Amino acid sequence: MPLIVVASTNPVKLAAVRQAFRRMFPDLELDVAAVDVPSGVSDQPASDEETYQGAFNRARAAQASRPEAAYAVGIEGGVEAAQPDGLQAFAWVVVLDGTRVGKARSGSFELPPRIVELVRQGIELGEADDLVFNRLDSKRKDGAIGILTGGIVDREALYTHAVLLALVPFRQPGLYPPVDGQAHKGSSAGDTI
Repeated sequence: MPLIVVASTNPVKLAAVRQAFRRMFPDLELDVAAVDVPSGVSDQPASDEETYQGAFNRARAAQASRPEAAYAVGIEGGVEAAQPDGLQAFAWVVVLDGTRVGKARSGSFELPPRIVELVRQGIELGEADDLVFNRLDSKRKDGAIGILTGGIVDREALYTHAVLLALVPFRQPGLYPPVDGQAHKGSSAGDTI
């Protein structure tokens, strides 16, 4: 039974990883474990590059903490400036298996002005959601996207899609040659390996 170590104890991220792996590899029985590891970036990443780096750092730290795991998954949510004065929210996912690196970015969506104002004041997106919508710990539940869409798309669905896309190199290994996963530094979302 392959062990998948997820660099988070957030139940939404764990559920997204379980769902994506089950859909991508339906014949495998999977064991998913959570580890609490640092992202090495700010609590609220404020760019595409910083968000990717956080996901990569988390996956690498999870891999180091559980070297027996077949896969290590890092998920990092972030924001970036949008035109003219807004912010887009999204997530990066990085999956490592020791020979391949899978990476994908979720869809993005524009945040409402009141939340943008709070995030620009240094408040993390999940906390801003809780303040604006009078919620408690929404980042461990439906998140901003779930609140804004009335549950039509929630945080788990947003992350599941990105995890599925990050698993493509593992589903199609003949099309994605192995790399030295330890050598890949993850310095930029645009890096090729």
